[in-house]
Amino acid sequence: MVDQEQDGMLPIANVGRIMKQILPPRAKISKEAKQTMQECATEFLSFVTGEASDKCHKENRKTVNGDDICWALSALGFDNYAQAAMRYLHKYRETERDKAAANNNQNTANITSHGGLQVREQTQTSNLEFRVLEKVLSLAGIRYACTSAVSGLSG
Repeated sequence: MVDQEQDGMLPIANVGRIMKQILPPRAKISKEAKQTMQECATEFLSFVTGEASDKCHKENRKTVNGDDICWALSALGFDNYAQAAMRYLHKYRETERDKAAANNNQNTANITSHGGLQVREQTQTSNLEFRVLEKVLSLAGIRYACTSAVSGLSG
């Protein structure tokens, strides 16, 4: 039954790893704390992606992109995360453009002639935008949940 509950949630090992990055080096994290953060971060991501999906639906689009996620973060009041995600997304896209340009320059040497037709071999660049944003948002969600939990305990 626990496995069924875990479906659709962030991997608990990743949640624990991110929590360890935020906490002091010798801090111990209970299984219950990891599960609670897993639930909170998953809910946070669902909340943000749901808002982005609604926007896309209203605009008659089927694909949610990084800009939609950043817009949703801002629309939901997470401006600091939206700005950080936009900067990260911009740098990521810049890097991908540079890689594509380098591949394009390399591919110009790979033009072959077949019966009078020139054929260019294409190298496919992997698109990791969604996975990159997922990692950024999961980190943001867990940090937000950690901050909220700590604020609730100290307040």
